[in-house]
Amino acid sequence: MKQAFDYLAEANSLFMLLQEQPNSVFGIQTQFKSWTISDVIGHLYVFDIAALKTLESAEAFEEYFAPIRSDLSRGLSILEIQCKYLGDLTGRALLERWRITSKSLSEAYVVADPKQRVRWAGPEMSALTCITARQMETWAHGQEVFDVLGVTRPAADRIRNICHLGVSTFSWTFINRKLPVPGLLPFVRLTSPSGDTWEWNDRNSNNCVSGDATAFAQVVTQVRNIADTTLVVTGDGASKWMALAQCFAGPPITPPVKGFRFAVENKPI
Repeated sequence: MKQAFDYLAEANSLFMLLQEQPNSVFGIQTQFKSWTISDVIGHLYVFDIAALKTLESAEAFEEYFAPIRSDLSRGLSILEIQCKYLGDLTGRALLERWRITSKSLSEAYVVADPKQRVRWAGPEMSALTCITARQMETWAHGQEVFDVLGVTRPAADRIRNICHLGVSTFSWTFINRKLPVPGLLPFVRLTSPSGDTWEWNDRNSNNCVSGDATAFAQVVTQVRNIADTTLVVTGDGASKWMALAQCFAGPPITPPVKGFRFAVENKPI
């Protein structure tokens, strides 16, 4: 699966940002729930292992995830749970461990059957969707690291996978909130980092989203408020979607308010 290489490229981008940083950088708080950079890497590591386990077998995943599910049911936050799981594994040692795991994950999924059904915390999904979701989460959580370090992340066309996931979860955004799903799928027309045009759904000038692909990915992953982008949104259904868009599983999450998520400074990598 090409998406396995795209996932690894995303992980490599974040790893390369951090590998030459001083140890103190891992304690910096990001704009995401005040998680530290070490917390972010820990989160990616814990769920990358889950993605390896679920590809192995449903039983392997359940053995790994059952304690996490139990702690969640007892009211522990995901951050508390991962800190309990990781123990003293933090900072640079954690980064290196995640690096090894990300390579193993890519190698496992690149030869997997894309249609294989795998277990997850929510509904089961295909192996293709699982590795795409790992790229999406790596990219999304990576954003808060790039933001807080004031580094502009190089854009790449592999972001198409994340945009496609964003378009595919249009109905999920509303169903997850127990809201009626607008009847008309918005036409989505995006400009890729390389300058190509990407389109989804039937052309409909009265209900559409258009603009920069990176901005669209930022909105559907909730790392930016729609008002902080230059995306052009037309139509009631498209407007409601962009105000709530959530391309990831889990309970409904409110997108950041305008101006809350931003790059600390504009300093190209």
